[in-house]
Order: sequence, then C-alpha cells, then structure tokens
Amino acid sequence: MRLGVCGMIPGEFVQTSVQDLEAIRALELSGAAFHYAGDKMSQLSADDLRTVRQTFESVEMDLVQFGIGFGECLFDPDPSVRQSVIKKIESGIEVARQLNAMGCLIRTGSLNSAGSYVPARENRTPEARAQLVDTLREVAAKAETEGVDIVIETHVLTIMGTPEINRDVLADVGSERMSVVMDYVNHFQNLDQVYDSTKRLEHIFSIMNPISILGHCKDIKMSPGLVLHIDEEIPGDGELDLATALRLWHEAHPNGYMLLEHLPNEQYPRAAANALSVIRENNIPLH
Repeated sequence: MRLGVCGMIPGEFVQTSVQDLEAIRALELSGAAFHYAGDKMSQLSADDLRTVRQTFESVEMDLVQFGIGFGECLFDPDPSVRQSVIKKIESGIEVARQLNAMGCLIRTGSLNSAGSYVPARENRTPEARAQLVDTLREVAAKAETEGVDIVIETHVLTIMGTPEINRDVLADVGSERMSVVMDYVNHFQNLDQVYDSTKRLEHIFSIMNPISILGHCKDIKMSPGLVLHIDEEIPGDGELDLATALRLWHEAHPNGYMLLEHLPNEQYPRAAANALSVIRENNIPLH
C-alpha cells in the first residue's frame, strides 16, 4: 500500500512549492491531495496547472486526490441547481485531468440546507436516490470522456449511508470511472460496531474494497454526551483495529493510497508516525 496526506498544501494550491512537498516527504509519505472551490475553477490557468503538475513530478510525489468543493445537492429537485453543480464538477474533472490526479473527489450533498453532511428525511426517499443516480451518470459521462476517475465521499449521515447502498448506487450508475472513497470511519453506526471494530471493518471492506480506488486513514473516539457522539481521531489514538483496516486495504489495493486527513498541520507528524508504526509492526508492505 501507499500512504499520503490531504493537507500540508497551501489553500491556493497553485502556490504549492517543492518545500511543501519535501515536508510531506519528510514524514515518509509519498502522496498528497488538496481541494478547490468548484466556482473558482475558471480562475485556474493551464500554465498554473502545468506548474503544479511539474512541481509534484520534480520530487516524485503522487497527486492522489483533487477534491471539488461545492454546497449544492446532487439530487436537488430543482433541475437548475443540479445543472449548476454538474457544470462545476465538469470543470473540476477537466482540472483533475490537467493535474494528472489519481482521483477526483465529489460529495453527494444533502436536502438539508444546513450542510452537505447534515441528515434529512428527504434524503432517504426512492425519488432522491433515483435522481442521484441520474446525476452521477451525467458526471460519469464527463469522467469517461476525460479519462478521470471519480471518487465519492460517502458517510453514514448522507444518502449513501451504508456500504450496501454505496455498492448498489454504483451498480445503478454503471460506470467503471465511478467509485467511492474507502473512508471506513464514516460507516460506523453504533457502540457495538465501534467496540467490536474488527468485525465491522471486515464487513465494510468486504463490500467497499471492490468499489474503491483510494482511502482515508483515520480513527474513531467516543465523545461524552447524552446522545451518541462518534468522532474522528488521529490514526492509532482511537478505538479502531487499525491494523485490520490497513491490512485489508493492502490485500485488495497493494498499490493503493490511504490518505491522512482532517487534522491541523502540526498533528500530521504524529498521525503519520502512528500509521507507519502499525504498518511496520504488522508487516504490511509499504512503498
């Protein structure tokens, strides 16, 4: 397997320097990733994208994931909203191609106006799912034309809330360019699954490994409160059987990346060290 980071890159990724990438390399990571706002894609020039690509190549760093930022919902009942976000995604796919990114990340959104990862009863209707599939087919058509692989960020709170739904939605879309992120932390639903994480991880990976091309390496902690709070944690500092997760990933994707993410830059050294320790202690090949 391979290990990288989504972070440690300037917010305006066109400013990425050799020094930025060397700092990532110093953590024994071989890949990096970043996001950019969908409505700003037109501001990126071909020269800027070529320079970023060449900067990555100069230090032999893989650009693992290019994420497209947007707030709209892919299954919004308003066709004008859907067409607007599809145009943003199509522009992002073109940028991902020019950057030679290994995957182009999108999200599904939510019919709850409070945010893309805020649940809504309306997200769970057959109509919403059918509309999502139609939109993803349009996105897939563009991805196929550009030769770009799409990865969907899925989560227990979203319309693609379980490994089984992920599998079935992708089957309905029917494109080899469409996949989901192996973000295993996003598919823990209750205390039993967290405290018996090996069993849950084996289930998640059995369904999602065949439909994933890259993953996100995180851990879980249980936070206090009078309702269930399952929060992200630095890999190796939480409750999960991280060795099983990384072993299952490597067995299915020996050249595939797991990305550290969602941490302030000063915590990535610990995250990288923890993940590398698990990898080496369990004799999981890394390159």
